[in-house]
Amino acid sequence: MLASTAFVLAWSSGFLVAKIGTFDASILTLLVWRFVPLALALLVISWARGDLRSVSFADLRRQSAIGLLGQLGYCVSVYAAIVMGVASGTTALIDAVQPILVATLVGPILGLHVRWSQWLGLLIGAAGVLLVVGSQSAMVVSGVTAYVFPVLAMVCLIVGTFIDRRAPSRLPVLTTLTVQVSVTAFALILVAVSTNTFVPPAAAEFWAVVSFAALIPTVVGYGLYWWLLRRVGVTTLNALLFLVAPATAVAGTLMFAEPFTLATGAGFAACAAGVSLVLVSEARSQPAAARANASATPITAAGEPARAGARGPLA
Repeated sequence: MLASTAFVLAWSSGFLVAKIGTFDASILTLLVWRFVPLALALLVISWARGDLRSVSFADLRRQSAIGLLGQLGYCVSVYAAIVMGVASGTTALIDAVQPILVATLVGPILGLHVRWSQWLGLLIGAAGVLLVVGSQSAMVVSGVTAYVFPVLAMVCLIVGTFIDRRAPSRLPVLTTLTVQVSVTAFALILVAVSTNTFVPPAAAEFWAVVSFAALIPTVVGYGLYWWLLRRVGVTTLNALLFLVAPATAVAGTLMFAEPFTLATGAGFAACAAGVSLVLVSEARSQPAAARANASATPITAAGEPARAGARGPLA
């Protein structure tokens, strides 16, 4: 529960940082200085721990692809959407729709079964998010093309997540995060230098924002995203993303005087109900799966579970 709460708060803060940080700096300048110092720090820590020695070429290639999609593509698209006038809550809404797509694709792609109660929870949660952010959308004035960017962000994160789930990594989360952040930082340096947006402003406010963005949305947010993905599964983790839009809406009300109406409150209630339904369904399915696996495990004459590939007495 603590990790889930920390994840929702950290992920929500990323949308707020994008809105605050781009007041006085370009997207690329903000992002390059969010990732480059962090990449250097993570490389030093991982090298000192000896974690990088266990990274194979296949791991490097896979984690690089995940980083370019889930971090570079996602963050650039979110920042671009907010700069073009899409409200932070609306951006969070479109991002939160991804569990519906994930639930639709989980079966055929990952070979997992999504229970009907999970489908119902996802749909109720989606309706809640729509209510929460829809209560603020009347004040948003932006072109239709601006909404391409939050959709692109959603797609990047979904594809990155599926790449990870298709071949789950056994590397520590810190190691995978180091590779992803480093690849993202390198790509941002190339783009920022070529577009003359590499040099940062000297204002203390800028460095405060990038420091916060590096530690909270990146280390805590992305770190918990991949950590939770390994432990609770893709459906449950994405259900938690339903809480991101309401959390962002609350923060937006307090920080930017965004409206909080009855529709917003109704959305919170529906969102909470949907997430609860998905999490309860997931919790109930785990003991059943454990019992099924236990009953399918052969037992030797000594009363021990048979090892994979072991021959029985008649083999």
